[in-house]
Amino acid sequence: MHQFFVDPGQIVGKKVRIIGSDVNHIRNVLRMKPGEEISVSNGVDGKEYRCGIDSIGEEEVHASLRFIKEDGLELPSRIYLFQCLPKSDKMELVIQKAVELGAYMVVPVAAKRCVVKLDGQKAKSRVARWRQIAEAAAKQSRRRIVPQVMDVCSMEEALALAAGLDVKMFPYELAEGMKKTRELVGSIRPGQSVAIFIGPEGGFEDEEVEAASKTGFVPITLGKRILRTETAGFTVLSWLMYQLEPQE
Repeated sequence: MHQFFVDPGQIVGKKVRIIGSDVNHIRNVLRMKPGEEISVSNGVDGKEYRCGIDSIGEEEVHASLRFIKEDGLELPSRIYLFQCLPKSDKMELVIQKAVELGAYMVVPVAAKRCVVKLDGQKAKSRVARWRQIAEAAAKQSRRRIVPQVMDVCSMEEALALAAGLDVKMFPYELAEGMKKTRELVGSIRPGQSVAIFIGPEGGFEDEEVEAASKTGFVPITLGKRILRTETAGFTVLSWLMYQLEPQE
């Protein structure tokens, strides 16, 4: 079943309108025909709108709603990944896998030791690319929402955004004791919002660690091995997915 995302305004009553690049994909890549069934999500309410294609035009695809499926595919907690900018194109991998693992939002952060410096038009272009990757990953993993990728922000802005979240943790190379890590992850309950703050290749500066601690972030260890910045986030997200995924 092929899945597509539309804006909420493109679902009116029982009629669905698909526009943009998905039209070419349906028409010329998938070569779909009227009558075939597709899955549509509006990226907001977590529902799957199962539709039948009515017509395929040059610029629009029209479909009719057959039924709505509410299957609880999203994790019961919103997970926010604060990822300090990694080198080269690693951020693309981070976003792709974070979406697959259930992250609700990805916040790119320009910490002091980040090698990559993004500003102006370069930042806008990179963020637009990251959002495309998030949408593609959401389609592939059958998410019902497209996790938001925020604009690149400073450490201060990131901490302000995280301040109101319920559980806040950051992997830190000087933290000790897996027991503490297990207890914190094990204490998280459905409905709580969770922030994960991942540092850059060079790690956090002391003043950044202090600022994060004052905001309520708890330093945790991920084990005795030193993980790359792009691996650390995947590790914590995997633990949280295991902890929060509904038992059936």
